[in-house]
Amino acid sequence: MATTGKSEMISFKVDESLRKAMSGIPNRSSFIRNAVIAALESSCPLCKGTGVLSAQQKKHWDTFAEDHTVRECRQCHEFHLVCAKQPRRKSAHRVTRSKRSSVGG
Repeated sequence: MATTGKSEMISFKVDESLRKAMSGIPNRSSFIRNAVIAALESSCPLCKGTGVLSAQQKKHWDTFAEDHTVRECRQCHEFHLVCAKQPRRKSAHRVTRSKRSSVGG
């Protein structure tokens, strides 16, 4: 994430159990900053982590979904998008024979 050089103080309330859980962390500001950045990088690119699409986003999704499906990976059981127009690709989990032999397997 790029920084602009400007910084802003943001504070928030935590319940007692979270306060206790974080009490042993030496640099809580850095820990929280890194956790927020990680969460933002992992959030849904459409809903931005809200879990809900706007009416316009839903229209775009419906058009996209005409040629795409959501499938469960047989190996890790996570869901992923599959394009109906692309030839079937190897799973992200499959290791090619040449990679296996170079690793010693």
